[in-house]
Amino acid sequence: MNRALIVIDVQESFRAQPSWEQIGNPKIAEPVNRLVRVARANGDLVIWVLHSEPGSGGAFDPANGHVRLMDEVGPPLPGEPTLRKTSHNAFTTTNLQQLLTEAGVRELVVCGIRTEQCVETTTRVGSDLGYQVLFVTDATTTGPVGGFTVEEITARTEAVLRDRFAAIVSVTELE
Repeated sequence: MNRALIVIDVQESFRAQPSWEQIGNPKIAEPVNRLVRVARANGDLVIWVLHSEPGSGGAFDPANGHVRLMDEVGPPLPGEPTLRKTSHNAFTTTNLQQLLTEAGVRELVVCGIRTEQCVETTTRVGSDLGYQVLFVTDATTTGPVGGFTVEEITARTEAVLRDRFAAIVSVTELE
């Protein structure tokens, strides 16, 4: 096994926030599920990542019950780790790198929520750690930020990642 699918923050915490109404793709579970099917069929490792902010009292506080995969996604199969992170990227506060090293993974496929935040940051760190990274844009989503539209944020993210930190691919290209 030399490839892993990293599913980042596709969790109910986002739907528990008022900003969910502005999310670019509220049906993010559909392309993510397609990627999961492809990964499993190829024998790739699937790793689920959830963002957690213990003690915050907000939607990402595990005590409030929203830090779980979206109902339409999953459930993880036996052997598919679910990691809880407290930083923007999936490496810093988890044992993700150890899991990938132990499994012999050399290539990452990344998808999830907050295209320009957690998914992009994980992509950059993964690239810096020596992994080949495939950024699956149509299996990510975000909301408007700082006066920029979802489309503008997505285009910017693709532009800064392309050929530096990742190859930009679509779900269809991986199927």
